[in-house]
Amino acid sequence: MLINRINRKLLLCAVLVAAFPASIFAQATVDQVISEGVKRADAGAAEQKRVEQIADQTDKLLNQYNTLAKVVDGLVTYNSLLQRQVDNQQIEKDALAESIDNVSLIERQIVPLMERMLDSLEQFVQLDTPFLLTERTDRLARLREMMERSDVSSAEKFRRVIEAFQIENDYGRTIEAYKGTVPIDGNQQEVDFLRVGRVTLAYQSVGGVHTGVWSVETGGWVELDPAEYKNQIADGIRVARKQIAPDLLIVPVAAPGEEQ
Repeated sequence: MLINRINRKLLLCAVLVAAFPASIFAQATVDQVISEGVKRADAGAAEQKRVEQIADQTDKLLNQYNTLAKVVDGLVTYNSLLQRQVDNQQIEKDALAESIDNVSLIERQIVPLMERMLDSLEQFVQLDTPFLLTERTDRLARLREMMERSDVSSAEKFRRVIEAFQIENDYGRTIEAYKGTVPIDGNQQEVDFLRVGRVTLAYQSVGGVHTGVWSVETGGWVELDPAEYKNQIADGIRVARKQIAPDLLIVPVAAPGEEQ
């Protein structure tokens, strides 16, 4: 009996001893699994964070690429435009170089041309109706003097000559009144002149006692009938001075001569 009791106690102790290491081993295995799971979760989170960082960097690089691509496209367009401008400038440069090569020849030709133009203009003034003779002859004299000046470019000289021709051309399309003197009864008397284009140059003395007109046929002044022309010439002078509204005027006009 004693032996059986001892055996049972020994068996129980053996069972307890055998059971205790198994429990400890099971607990250790669970902790390891949990620890490994935590490690894997941390590793997964770290990898996810790294993936997100790489994705952010990729997006930034893509945005930078798109921005740079637009800049490159703009530079390509801009460079193409600049190249066309450079090509056009080169064409203009070549044309200017050719003009510079020919400038001496052109200047040698333009100066005699201007002299001939002034000669023609002077002859025209001498043969024209004698209105504003002092003003017109002084203009020609100034142009003659300018032609001898070295400090005035040929282009400016040509411009002034053309301007003088334009002024003479405008005389034929305007009406004008100005003061001057006319020989009447052997004495120079102050009168008001009326110029209607180039078709009529009339005068009227102060007070309207004398009224006359330039005659192309005789090359001199002809007295007009006051009863017929006094009021008409007076009205024309006032119209030219813008003292009254424009109106129909009756003025003497030389008949066209017969062709020879």
